[in-house]
Amino acid sequence: VQLQASGGGLVQAGDSLRLSCAANGRGFSGSVMGWFRQAPGKGREFVAAVTGDGGSTAYADSVKVRFTVSRDNAKNTVYLQMNSLKPEDTAVYYCAGRYTTVMARGASQYRYWGQGTQVTVSS
Repeated sequence: VQLQASGGGLVQAGDSLRLSCAANGRGFSGSVMGWFRQAPGKGREFVAAVTGDGGSTAYADSVKVRFTVSRDNAKNTVYLQMNSLKPEDTAVYYCAGRYTTVMARGASQYRYWGQGTQVTVSS
């Protein structure tokens, strides 16, 4: 599966953004899809994940309540709705997938990755 992330940009604190990740290839609907982010000088951090049927989600404590992950299997796309953005949300955001129904939070547990999309939140 190939992934293409989009939707990043420069916004002000308190604004919203919606990231999209379009998948090309077989296996998307059966894959757990995750979002990760990496700020300058820091490691890749788990943000959110959703199971293949969209029935179960997981979030990092730092984004819980503010971010929502969802997917549309008919469009082979996973989304990350980000509300009430903070300067500390500034990072490159990546989508990733794993060919399993089991949720995971570790970057090493994801098999395929998209290119990142930059999100910059100014104060």
